[in-house]
Amino acid sequence: MTIEIFDAFNRMSFLNINRITNFLHEHLEDCKDPKKAILNSLNYAAKEITSLGGYTFVMKKGDEIIGAVVINKTGMSEYQSENLMTYLAIHKNYRKKGYATKLIKKSINYCNGNITLNIKKENKAIKLFEKNGFESNKIEMTLHKKK
Repeated sequence: MTIEIFDAFNRMSFLNINRITNFLHEHLEDCKDPKKAILNSLNYAAKEITSLGGYTFVMKKGDEIIGAVVINKTGMSEYQSENLMTYLAIHKNYRKKGYATKLIKKSINYCNGNITLNIKKENKAIKLFEKNGFESNKIEMTLHKKK
């Protein structure tokens, strides 16, 4: 098992970005984000678009992707966490084997500053994040404007 780390200095190829996008879209069953949103988060992390950048951690077994985490830098350390974990997914055939914890720990150790994530209150992964030190300190509320 290996974990590759991509950022502004260790760049992802467009082929890798598309491969990781497809992996996340397929294995984020509780998340209904469109592929375009996932792709935008990866492009932000890779600084392929104007951004502060971030990190993508890809766990592989041989050439097969078995897990991925995407973290975007926020630049808001004065009033928010410095990092936002936008996506974490583990291949359905590799779940419940500790791989998510390994990816979370790798990202925690690698990133400077705090890490925040947004998760639906009914998501089963909440316990996984709590076991890895995440706390629920705030309630996020969103106003969805009608188009």
